[in-house]
Amino acid sequence: MAASVLRQISRELGPQEPARCQLLHSKKLPRVREHRGPLTQLWGHPPQWQPSFCVLHGDGRLEWFSHREEYENGDRPLGSTTLTGYTVLTSQREYLCLLDALCPDSSRDHTQEEPDPLLEMPVSFPLFLQHPFRQHLCFSAATGEAQRAWRLALQGGIRLRGTVLQRSQAPAARAFLDAIRLYRQQHGQFGNDDVTLGSDAEVLTSVLIQELLPALRAQTPPGLRGAGRARAWAWTKLLDAVHAAVLAGATAGLRAFQPEKEELLAALEKTIRPDVDQMLLLRARVASRLKAEVQGPLESCLRGKVDAQLPRITQTLLSTVEAELAAVRTLLTQGMDRLFRLLRGSSSSTQLRKEVYSFGEMPWDPELMQICYREAKRSRGQLGQLAALFGFFGIQSLVFGAQDLAQQLMADAVTTFLQLADQCLTTTLDCDQATQQLEKVRGRVLKKFQSDSSSARRTFIHSWLLCIFLPFVLSQLEPSCKAVTVMCFVSPVPTTAKGIMSQGVHFKDDKTEAQISLANQWT
Repeated sequence: MAASVLRQISRELGPQEPARCQLLHSKKLPRVREHRGPLTQLWGHPPQWQPSFCVLHGDGRLEWFSHREEYENGDRPLGSTTLTGYTVLTSQREYLCLLDALCPDSSRDHTQEEPDPLLEMPVSFPLFLQHPFRQHLCFSAATGEAQRAWRLALQGGIRLRGTVLQRSQAPAARAFLDAIRLYRQQHGQFGNDDVTLGSDAEVLTSVLIQELLPALRAQTPPGLRGAGRARAWAWTKLLDAVHAAVLAGATAGLRAFQPEKEELLAALEKTIRPDVDQMLLLRARVASRLKAEVQGPLESCLRGKVDAQLPRITQTLLSTVEAELAAVRTLLTQGMDRLFRLLRGSSSSTQLRKEVYSFGEMPWDPELMQICYREAKRSRGQLGQLAALFGFFGIQSLVFGAQDLAQQLMADAVTTFLQLADQCLTTTLDCDQATQQLEKVRGRVLKKFQSDSSSARRTFIHSWLLCIFLPFVLSQLEPSCKAVTVMCFVSPVPTTAKGIMSQGVHFKDDKTEAQISLANQWT
């Protein structure tokens, strides 16, 4: 926590970026559009396909009821779940193969199995919610259109719940993620994956379940009832019970720590800020000494094992984010053009107000934003193969990060356009004059968007290059240079591995333990 507070204060006092954000920052919190409707769900004891009424709330929480009336009357739902960590599958064959993989020893022959409700009733428009540590949820829509609408809504809820810590710049959130990373490194897990998706309690639960999983797999499956997919289904129910127990304990522990955390943050702020100049000066002195010790092994590792793959991964990241931001710009331009056409066509004030509202809701419209989001998925397979060579398996986190970037830029651009338009439009203007003023606003917004998207692209690529390569480099240097912590500093996108490894390395000797960040950029 102390390191996180010091980092925040040093950023506040340090030199600012030469080009600040041009767009106004949207004050609307990230959310998903509420979605509800009838589905068929596999539930009950024994599980059977039964009608249900499902509701996806704006905070990414899914509830299901027996009938619509129960929801409208405010009755308790049959069940509910937060969507953190789930994956949506729309292929019944793909989902059954996944079940087979959960218990491979018993998946070879299904001829002797009891009737399987998943197979008794072929599902035309399925929606399977799969989670590595929780019971799966199986739904079916009535039409392909309903299936698509639910898929987009569920994917939005999954992303919203998953990136809550990544979006936060609060020192406590940064400190928690650093603590998780250091804990895993101390246990020999240097590579990045998607374990840090979710709230602090959900992340802590995932880390602990991963540690418990080998023992559970070794002790439990032989005693599970049933065979084949029935046993796999029972395994997911067991995991769900373990996950619920661990999550409850983690939540209670973190809630009990909350008052102490708030007192600690206040005390650190009072302690660090008055002496921050001396702390930063001392940090720079020690960093200079540490740089001399680590630079040789570091550059050797980068040249020998990283530089060969760096251009391909950088180019893949670049093409992905450029395509996504181009889609955002196209969507934004089309939205502004629709407003101009209505204004020129002397549309009714009611219709114009409706279109303005729709324009303001564009960042939260899953159907519209899907045009942008799918660009982040196109290179997922190629990027995953390249990054896996360095122990990076956090592709879902990377895709979510790119999609969050697109949504935030769209929200900022929409906010800027509406505010500038409100400032320049008055009741004294006629239709032609209003159109001319809006044309000027349109040009200003697109220019600001171009500036911010260029800066965001550089920051995004640099941060994810560090996420991909830095854990690998630390694992290679760990035997000779005891790496205890790492701090990453944002800078322009580099062209060599030396340029991306601006990092903090802690050395331990017989006399002292220097815990300091290397703020120097090796160029």
